[in-house]
Amino acid sequence: MDRSSKIIYIVFLLLLVACASIGTPDGGPYDEEPPVFLSSRPAMNSVNTTEKKIVLEFDENIKLENAFEKIVVSPPQMEMPEVKYNGKRITIELFDSLKPNTTYSVDFNDAVVDNNESNPLENFSFVFSTGESVDTLAVSGTVLNASDLEPVKGMLVGIYTAGDDSAFYKRPFERVSRTDSRGRFTIKGLAPGNYRVYALSDANQNYRFDQKSEKIAFLESVISPYATPDVRTDTIWRDSVTVDSLRYVPYIRFRPDDIILRSFEEEFYSQYLLKSTRKEHNSFTLFFADSNDSMPVVKGLNFDDKDAFVVEASEKMDTLLYWIKDTTIYHKDTLELSVTYKVTDSVGNFIPRCDTLYLAPRKSFARVLEEELEAYEKAKKNFQKNSRKRPDYDENNPPEYIPPTKELKIKSYNSGSMDVNIPYRIGFDEPLSSIDTSKIHVQKAIDDSTYVDIPFLFRRNDEKHRQYTVYAEWRPEQKYKVTVDSAAFHGLYGGTSDKFEEGMKFRSLDDYAVLNLAIPGAGTGAIVQLLKQDGAVVRSLPTKDSRCTFYFIKPGKYYLRLLMDENGNGKWDTGDYSKGLQPERVYYYPHELELRAMFEYDQDDWDIKMPLNKQKPLKITKQKPDKEKKKRNRNADRKF
Repeated sequence: MDRSSKIIYIVFLLLLVACASIGTPDGGPYDEEPPVFLSSRPAMNSVNTTEKKIVLEFDENIKLENAFEKIVVSPPQMEMPEVKYNGKRITIELFDSLKPNTTYSVDFNDAVVDNNESNPLENFSFVFSTGESVDTLAVSGTVLNASDLEPVKGMLVGIYTAGDDSAFYKRPFERVSRTDSRGRFTIKGLAPGNYRVYALSDANQNYRFDQKSEKIAFLESVISPYATPDVRTDTIWRDSVTVDSLRYVPYIRFRPDDIILRSFEEEFYSQYLLKSTRKEHNSFTLFFADSNDSMPVVKGLNFDDKDAFVVEASEKMDTLLYWIKDTTIYHKDTLELSVTYKVTDSVGNFIPRCDTLYLAPRKSFARVLEEELEAYEKAKKNFQKNSRKRPDYDENNPPEYIPPTKELKIKSYNSGSMDVNIPYRIGFDEPLSSIDTSKIHVQKAIDDSTYVDIPFLFRRNDEKHRQYTVYAEWRPEQKYKVTVDSAAFHGLYGGTSDKFEEGMKFRSLDDYAVLNLAIPGAGTGAIVQLLKQDGAVVRSLPTKDSRCTFYFIKPGKYYLRLLMDENGNGKWDTGDYSKGLQPERVYYYPHELELRAMFEYDQDDWDIKMPLNKQKPLKITKQKPDKEKKKRNRNADRKF
């Protein structure tokens, strides 16, 4: 082979190598194995231990994920332990004094992962004892939010030896765990005995309930942990989708393992004046931290407060909007007033308090007048300019500019296609000073061009003071028209309504579904809530003899919740630990309902006795379980 042929041959080989190495070289199978615990100082399950520094060794480099959230030392430590990792080693240093004859556990959950693929070492715990033996019993369960059965993540769950019901207030938990993303917990290292179980969102990290703002849960019954032999089923996979076989594995089952705790926040009433605002000259708002059972007393210090206000109060009277009726008052740039109301002291008792307020709007009244004058001059100039363009314009006798009457706008809350169970509503931006109902007309269509008057009632809504409802005998598939003549409404500040007309048609009954519910055990007076996919309440109905029926349901996907209104006040109520009072019970129908128009559904399979942690559908559960970190079966379809 001559020189030129050799060069061509070498270039050809190089091109082949380059083409062959375009893809990423296959480095062999994925590492799917978690780290392996090898040894420790002191040894795992050692007894008579006095060492407060613990060193754990693994077979590969490791790291800790979400250590503060996942690692729990039991008994709980008042001074936070120091947990560090480096290479294949984890070092734990305890700073509290070790208690005699006590089993200690450091529960890592799945915080220990290998450094490369983050394969977790699941449910890993390090255990030792300062006494002659290691306690090995455990109890487990789930913490759910009492009002909506959401799993509660990151909540402490602890135990006390039964006998002192005040221990929850007085001293730290004896042993403790923390809930995971499913609300699940396991308390390990228990000795035989009788215990009470509690959950706590520990705001000040002292492992006891000493702040009203802390969420809690408690089990009414005493538990006695025990262990029994049992068998579990393991699935052997042939590949990522095919089951090869089932294997039955004997193991020791620690019970009880089905504890359900319903967490709640106690009614904590702290009343004070949160803030006061005056965005515009003609009104001001008082915001209170909690509900009022009576109106505060407002006294004018630089004005006469007699019959000075129209007051709009929220349902709980915690937000109060004061409309100022007298122009001589709201023209003041600063209102000086005193507000006398009830506040709570440090022990929760009501005491009177009087605050002096100085309320000023964003703009001075002089500036408001300037802006109104500028607007007037601009409108007048435009009027004169447009008048000169008219053919009948007389320069010697020009038309006089008359500013338009202040208009009181009517706001409609309706649509052209109305639901038969939704009332017709209108509203205004300011309170009304007078209403002439003779200028309001409600008419029903006889044909496409003929309407006849029908009787109606016009009422102000209790909850929204500037909103009004028209009540009439609305019928499905029927067209109606609401007409308001000019000057039917007069506003508090001189505005007058213009003519208003709105037509609408009520939907057919064939556009809706009907849902009949039979709920064994619900009784009479429980509250059934129809929910949207986002969990929002569409409608609520009381039960009668464990039954209720929802009419006029628009087609779609829905969910159901049941509130056991045990005190009959029409709402869900929280618990009170000092009174041994649990929050009112809440249940979910465990399946999605897809309702279609023109169908009537009979649902009688709602079993409220099924375990609470299996009731709420995952689609409307906001606290989703954390995704599995371990990358399973990634090698199933690979060839090496």
